[in-house]
Amino acid sequence: MAFSIEEIGRIDHLVGDWCVQRVPPELKSKIDHDYEIDGQAVTILEVRPLWRGKPGEITRRPFAKFRYIKTSSFWQIYWVRASGKWQSYEPDPVARDLESVLKIVEADRHGCFFG
Repeated sequence: MAFSIEEIGRIDHLVGDWCVQRVPPELKSKIDHDYEIDGQAVTILEVRPLWRGKPGEITRRPFAKFRYIKTSSFWQIYWVRASGKWQSYEPDPVARDLESVLKIVEADRHGCFFG
């Protein structure tokens, strides 16, 4: 089941602002962050120019995913392995609210999100 309009607005406000503030303006042409919503999941992506691409070509690489479990009212947190498979973020696999999820990703205690 998809998020409601109100929930999407809240996600846009929190995650969208986080993505904008994460990268300094002078680096936005080289690296940026964006997000996508799919069903009950939010995926954060790294956006950068394609390594050997034509000018203007970009690559979008997902690095964090949060899935909302409505019945339990918590968020599951995942990181993507080099194989492309999503794995639960073991130091903190769940969080009660989206603000906490973003703090966990930002702290990145095990270097799973930002290396």
